[in-house]
Amino acid sequence: MDADQEKDLQKFLKNVDEITNLIQEMNSDDPVVQQNAVLETEKRLLLMEEDQEEDECRTTLNKTVISPPQTAVKSAEEVNSEAFLASVEKDAKERAKRRRENKVLADALKEKGNEAFAEGNYETAILHYSEGLEKLKDVKVLYTNRAQAYMKLKNYEKALVDCEWALKCDEKCTKAYFHMGKANLALKNYSVSRECYKKILEINPKLQTQVKDYLNQVDLQEKADLQEKEAHELLDSGKNTAVNTKNLLETLSKPDQIPLFYAGGIEILTEMIKECTEQTLFRMHDGFSIIGDNEVIRRCFSTAGKDAIEETVCVSVLKLWQAVCCGNEENQRVLVMHPGRARLLATLLSSKVLAIRQQSLALLLQLAQTESGRSLIISHLDLTRLLEALVSFLDFSDKEANTAMGLFTDLALEERFQVWFQANLPGVLPALTGILKTDPKVSSSSALCQCIAIMGNLSAEPATRRHMAACEEFGDGCLSLLARCEENVDLFREVIYTLLGLMMNLCLQAPFVSEVWAVEVSRRCLSLLNSQDGGILTRAAGVLSRTLSSSLKIVEEALQAGVVKKMMKFLKTGGETASRYAVKILAICTNSYHEAREEVIRLDKSRIPRLETQLTDSSKITGAKLGNSLLSASSVLCLHRRRGENTFNI
Repeated sequence: MDADQEKDLQKFLKNVDEITNLIQEMNSDDPVVQQNAVLETEKRLLLMEEDQEEDECRTTLNKTVISPPQTAVKSAEEVNSEAFLASVEKDAKERAKRRRENKVLADALKEKGNEAFAEGNYETAILHYSEGLEKLKDVKVLYTNRAQAYMKLKNYEKALVDCEWALKCDEKCTKAYFHMGKANLALKNYSVSRECYKKILEINPKLQTQVKDYLNQVDLQEKADLQEKEAHELLDSGKNTAVNTKNLLETLSKPDQIPLFYAGGIEILTEMIKECTEQTLFRMHDGFSIIGDNEVIRRCFSTAGKDAIEETVCVSVLKLWQAVCCGNEENQRVLVMHPGRARLLATLLSSKVLAIRQQSLALLLQLAQTESGRSLIISHLDLTRLLEALVSFLDFSDKEANTAMGLFTDLALEERFQVWFQANLPGVLPALTGILKTDPKVSSSSALCQCIAIMGNLSAEPATRRHMAACEEFGDGCLSLLARCEENVDLFREVIYTLLGLMMNLCLQAPFVSEVWAVEVSRRCLSLLNSQDGGILTRAAGVLSRTLSSSLKIVEEALQAGVVKKMMKFLKTGGETASRYAVKILAICTNSYHEAREEVIRLDKSRIPRLETQLTDSSKITGAKLGNSLLSASSVLCLHRRRGENTFNI
């Protein structure tokens, strides 16, 4: 065998080895290895096709040879190699076809698995997902879905294995890391769980809020685990407090006792719970279920108000929950995440029994002191019912009303609450409108101010403002409350000031509730311009600057009420904000009536150049933003022309 033949043989054998390896890899159980082999085979086939096309296109012409070229004779090795590669090509095409068919089958099985999962049939869901993976082994969603089903069955080890396979399919699969974090948390592998959640943030920084919540869950669970270990040690040591807590819970677990029996036992238990250890023992020995699921106690909650002893039972339970949840985030979680207790808390806040309402409010306020507690309230309580109950406290004493509004404020500052508020505003708006119908003479002024301030802050969001401005009853409520407060401006100064802030936000929304509403608001603000309070004056001018242009009639009324003189005074003595409002009002007036222009010139000729500049700036800014022709430069030109005439006459 000569050197060329030896070289061809070695090349052929090398091709055979490489192709054999590719075939073995395509039959691998590892979907990643299998996929890479398919891609490599397709690449080799593509190169072969290009070589064949190049050979077919390459022609040579030897003009010195008369006889036609002889057909080259292929060696046996070349024939065998080409046949083998043709077989591989055929196999690859068949595999691609089968993959497409299997993809359809796998997707159908995934949907069946999802349906079973939604129905709570987790074993069936696992079966369907597994059948799908038999059809196609590199579908990450089948692995992550099956992992989730395994976790529902508390089979966390298998869930972790599936997550690992999902990551082999896609190393940036955040869903796999989420399930791994959750599974490791259940297995108390806290550090590993944290790393899984942090990996999500590395892959997708936009999930920062969710990852923060996941990490908080790990911290809380680890803290609770440590507390339970300490409680076990204390119980094993035979310390009286620990033993007594356990024994008393066993006593209270006796069914069908008289209400007074439970009331007395719960009060004793509440006195015993002084530290975190007792709180943990209460949770460890199923205290929440012993108390909350007791039929006699549950009947007391449903019939409270009919019997003094039943009221005592309800109040004692609420005080107990405060004692066991104070500073204990895990106990707070166990309390609120139970659907029955979550519904009960919102219901008790509306109880006809004052003591029950007070203790319910105290418990919720305690929960709202931490970020996790506020999150629990927002996620698990009926917020519409809760909000309605909170605003009803406006008719209570100052202390209780302010406490309720303090809780409302804490919740309203949370982003999740704001998202909920926007989505549920149509259902919440009647309760907010009811606040505006409150009689300030009988309600807590400070609490009413807090409530209106919350509405003002929430109305800064455009979607919320649109809903409020579109509600005629809400707008009328603002007007009626303002009218009632005007009866004694000094007494209701804070309410008026806060209400004007809300109305300023509403006036940003175009169109107004109605032209009639805008005119009436303007009249109220013109009246308030006689106030001696600087804050009220500024805000009244601010609202007026946004509503005055709604009607020429109200502009005329404003001129008759001496608005030009008042605004000129604002320019002389007011601050930057007040001056800005004054310029807008003067621009509207001078553009509408030449009498206003004459009055401006007559009042202060020396300020005309400065006023021209302010009006011009106002025209550029507000005209560009609002498209308001009333604030155009024509008002400046009118002033300028009139000033020239007067100067000439002088």
